[in-house]
Formats: sequence, C-alpha cells, structure tokens
Amino acid sequence: MLSFFFFDPLLMNPVYLVATLLGIIVTTWAQHRVTSTFKKFAEVGVQSGMTGAEAAAAVCRSGGVEGVTIERSSGFLSDHYDPRARALRLSPDVYDGRSISAIAVAAHEAGHSIQDAVDYAPLGWRSTFVPVAQVGGRAWYFVFIIGMFLNSSEAILGPLLMQVGVALFAGLVFFQLLTLPVEIDASRRAKAVLVSTGIVSNQQEEEGVSKVLDAAAMTYVAAAAASIMQLIALLMRSRRE
Repeated sequence: MLSFFFFDPLLMNPVYLVATLLGIIVTTWAQHRVTSTFKKFAEVGVQSGMTGAEAAAAVCRSGGVEGVTIERSSGFLSDHYDPRARALRLSPDVYDGRSISAIAVAAHEAGHSIQDAVDYAPLGWRSTFVPVAQVGGRAWYFVFIIGMFLNSSEAILGPLLMQVGVALFAGLVFFQLLTLPVEIDASRRAKAVLVSTGIVSNQQEEEGVSKVLDAAAMTYVAAAAASIMQLIALLMRSRRE
C-alpha cells in the first residue's frame, strides 16, 4: 500500500506520462487564456451600464424564462446555472460588474436557463449523466491501479479491474464531450440576445464578448482533449497487461 503514496505506477509508463504532461500543458494554457481574457475585458465598461446580474435577468426575460433566481456566489469565475434549484449563481466580479466580461459570463449562464426552459436535449443528457461522471471521476484511478498490482498474481481479477477502471474513465470523457455542445449553444444564445436587446451596443463590445466566451469555451475543449489522450494511453496500457 505504501507504493500508492510514494510513486504513481501509471507514470512509469512513458505513453501515459506523455499524455498526462500534454494534458496538463493544454489545460493550463486554456485556464490562463480564460483568466487573462476575463481580466482584460473586466477593465472595459459597456455603454448600457448594466451589471452582470441585470444582463442575466434581461437575457432570461428575452428567452421567456420565468422563476429563475439570480444569486451572488463566492469565488472567482465560479459562475454556473443550477437546473435543480433553477438558480443562476454569479461570482461577485460578474454579479456586480459593469464590464464586457461580466456581461458576457452572466449572459452565458442565462443561456443555460433558456436551454432548460426549452428542454434543450444535450443539457438534459448532461444532467442525467452527472452522477455517473462523479463516480467515475473519483473511482477510476484506484480501480485501475489495484488492477495493475493484482495483474501479476491474479490472472482474472487484475485485468478485469483494469478494464473497469478504463470504463469508468471513459464515462468521464463522455460527460466532457456532452458538455461541449451545451456550452457552445449557451454562448450562441447569449451573444444573440445581447445584440438583439441592445445590451451590447457596438462592434467593440460585441467582439469583446465573443473573445471572453470563446476563451471560456476553450477550457472545455482543452479538458476533453486532455482526457481523450489519457483514455487512449489507458487503453494501450490495459491491453499490454
């Protein structure tokens, strides 16, 4: 058991090591891009003078959404829509901000509430798959590693556990792939409403909103790409055993 704490046996495999390092590089770059883009456009105000909370409310009204609460949450870029509570939870910089960044992020989250109101299928699929992704995300590593240790002494159980670990991780990857169309569609809805309602009133603001939302979308793309690389490496590792 001590080996679990002193070294990662998966990282002894060069294919998995390269896939993991590339994934870290890609996701770190994407996170840096979204943070720097948000901070850049957080310094640029919008002519409408709306706060993020006001913009979110306007997007909800424009989309025919009723009964959704807009709440201030804690943390930086912790913004999200909770379909179970029908609540938009916006970070302080977004809730109170009157910048392009605040408007863009708030409108994006309001886009999720519109998806919920119109029964946008991918959002429902993603919500249904959340428990599977949560279990897989926590358990896959330990199941796979136990399978690796048992593989040399247990002809059946070891390889079986490795396959189960791969299947659990594949479920997490599938959840990330489901997330992509949901996030892209929410941004599309947000951009359309911001322009049609006049919340975004000129080309500079429109371009700024697009840059903020595109940078945010890239984090989901990067996470999915990194996970796919890891999944391929896990499959190669499990088939060698």
